[in-house]
Amino acid sequence: MATDSNARFVSRLTKDSYALVLAGGRGSRLRDLTDWRAKPAVPFGGKFRIVDFVLSNCVNSGVRKIGIATQYKAHSLIRHVQRGWSFLDGRFDEFVDVLPASQRLDEGWYEGTADAVFQNLDIIRAHKPAFVLVLGGDHIYKMDYGTMLAEHVSRQADLTVACIEVPVPEASAFGVMGVDADWRVRDFQEKPAAPREIPGRPGMALASMGIYIFNAPFLYEQLIRDTDTPGSTHDFGRDIIPYLVPRYRVFAHDFRDSCVGSKEGQAYWRDVGTVDAFWEANLDLARVDPDLNMYDEDWPIWTWQEQLPPAKFVFDDAQRRGLAVDSLVSGGCVVSGSRVARSVLFSKVRVHSFASVEDSVILPEVTVGRYAKLRRCVVDKRCHLPEGLEVGFDHEADRRRFHVTERGITLITPEMLGQETPHQR
Repeated sequence: MATDSNARFVSRLTKDSYALVLAGGRGSRLRDLTDWRAKPAVPFGGKFRIVDFVLSNCVNSGVRKIGIATQYKAHSLIRHVQRGWSFLDGRFDEFVDVLPASQRLDEGWYEGTADAVFQNLDIIRAHKPAFVLVLGGDHIYKMDYGTMLAEHVSRQADLTVACIEVPVPEASAFGVMGVDADWRVRDFQEKPAAPREIPGRPGMALASMGIYIFNAPFLYEQLIRDTDTPGSTHDFGRDIIPYLVPRYRVFAHDFRDSCVGSKEGQAYWRDVGTVDAFWEANLDLARVDPDLNMYDEDWPIWTWQEQLPPAKFVFDDAQRRGLAVDSLVSGGCVVSGSRVARSVLFSKVRVHSFASVEDSVILPEVTVGRYAKLRRCVVDKRCHLPEGLEVGFDHEADRRRFHVTERGITLITPEMLGQETPHQR
């Protein structure tokens, strides 16, 4: 098939698809960062929120019929989507709809990933898609769903599951697959205690990414069947996929074939589900050669951002110099006679004179007081750090006020500082 013809073929597939983003989870391993917001609404990368990555993947892939299923403390997520994702044109049947758990079919909330889709079947059916993409809203990656769709069709699959290789010790947190030479799934285990290695790849397992493509009529049929099955937890990994594998055409899709913007030979996908992982993934972006390319004009990450003035660095005295090195500094920030190193500053952060910030992730609208010193910290939105505060130098002292992870990363929130809780996170 010629390149132009193939592009038109993929374009037809993406236009005939509906993407449902599952964005209702809390993400409890992020601890206090998700006390007032759902995990997909957590800020990431200096100016984005986690959900922006999956939505950008949809838009850039040409999948522009999108629903977002929300549930846990969704106000900031809904507000972000309304502000930042209203640019799609309904005249061309493009949209991003927010689908709260609204008890459309019964009096219960979403009880599992499959149930979240089932409770919105009437909405999905109304758009008459040929394919339904079921996507998680809480991972950082860049992926062309059109490539996966074309593969799904060419294999005449009923279901295609995107997969990635992970070290065996980490695989017990995922659904683990066994595939044959044609990548047809022959075995699927949800979060096994002893994950199976990939033949010929010692120490590695093939893990589900929670990215699924279904033929739409097949999905409807299977969700109805699962809903009527006594004892089902209504979850794709625990119930739907294990039932389908021995009975239907279920294939795995190698993420390396559709990954966008990663280093050669790598496939960037991060679950920033712990404070340590969140800190590490953000700081990686400030390195000289980060694993994720945020400067790719061919695959931009879209978001909503206030109209803010440029970042400003003021004072150039010997003991009072405003500077930032090996860092990301967003709009509206003022670094005043202080030093920022190997850090990520989100929008409207103010770092006052004689302060220092090292190896830290500072979320929006934080104020760092004069003479404060921060090392290896994550500071939540709207914290006001008092003058002279030192964090990251004495873990025992830090634990009395803040949360310190096993890797020695200190999480600071307004509540921990005894400040008024800013619910609009």
